Amino acid sequence: MVTQKTFSRRSFLLGTQGLLLGTALTPAAVWAEAPGDRRLVILVLRGGLDGLDMLRPYDDPNWKAMRPSLSQDADKQPLELTPGFALHPGMRDLYPLWRSEELAFALAVATPYRDKRSHFEGQDILEMGTATVTEVQDGWLNRTLALLPGGRPEGYAVAVAREQMLLLRGDKPALFWSPENNLRGDGSSLLDALYAEEPLFTKALGAAREADDIADEVRKNLKSNKVTPETSAKLVAEMLQGEARIAAFSMGGWDTHSGQGAGLNRGLKELANVLLTLRRALGPDLWGKTFVITMTEFGRTAAENGTGGTDHGTGATTILAGGGFHGGRLYGSWPGLTEGDLYRGRDLMPTQDIRLYPAFALRAQFGLDDSDLTGTVFPGLDMSRDPKFL
Repeated sequence: MVTQKTFSRRSFLLGTQGLLLGTALTPAAVWAEAPGDRRLVILVLRGGLDGLDMLRPYDDPNWKAMRPSLSQDADKQPLELTPGFALHPGMRDLYPLWRSEELAFALAVATPYRDKRSHFEGQDILEMGTATVTEVQDGWLNRTLALLPGGRPEGYAVAVAREQMLLLRGDKPALFWSPENNLRGDGSSLLDALYAEEPLFTKALGAAREADDIADEVRKNLKSNKVTPETSAKLVAEMLQGEARIAAFSMGGWDTHSGQGAGLNRGLKELANVLLTLRRALGPDLWGKTFVITMTEFGRTAAENGTGGTDHGTGATTILAGGGFHGGRLYGSWPGLTEGDLYRGRDLMPTQDIRLYPAFALRAQFGLDDSDLTGTVFPGLDMSRDPKFL
């Protein structure tokens, strides 16, 4: 099996400085022959994001009763999206995107994985796109590449993360960037040595040397070894301005077992900033061709626990953003929060398969057939319930 080609910190540095990374990566003749100009971004939220706090059924008495501390601020100028549902105040900056129909949410979603609630198994199933943990060792985005018509350059699909993402692991070539913890120092001699291993970035290095501020930023990043979700989003945007059409990256920190109020507020502010960073960095034209989907391995318990947090649950919420779909609405069916409505009496009941949303996005963005989507990309997926969001 061919694994993803790995790029180190040095591959990332130039991508965050406003250089056209695609200039170095894209042979014009190759890309001119490749059809399609739409983009897909998958953002994996690791740890199990609490969708019942991010998207709040704020006037439901059951929600308030099960979450006495987490719902305290629910009635203070709620950011109402539709009657009965409001956006968490930490995501206030995204509210204009909802108004301009560049943002939507899918309710009560889950993978077919239900009962063990293991982060490791849940994330593997999410990225493999299967119903169970199986012998399949490739990711659903890599299997997607095998179905696209015609040849695709190596940089057509990219992943940015500290760990290799199973989403893109497989036989088809994809670019993968991960920071290296052992890089220190600065100066031209170090950069020469690093970039000698990656000729694709030679042009970008030459351009960086022409701008002192960019070179200074390169040295600073080498010293600090700091990579944030925002800088990852900037790199993804740079790649999507070049030859990349499919990109994946991840954010952690969503396992909110205690002190969820303040912790989730910080996380959601950062998530909102990541989405807005993508939007700004891509610009109006490319953002209008881009579909961003967030995916998390499972949701949280409907009731808060004794430490002001929530535990591993089932039904979750997916964010949809970009200009490649019809936003400003909620998708899916709401199961309710009475005791009889809950899954096993404790979790939000899933009413739809989370795989539906990337499946329909792949169909709309890249023209994949339903038979390929349900047979190869997401085995066993039922696409008969089309949310008609595209």
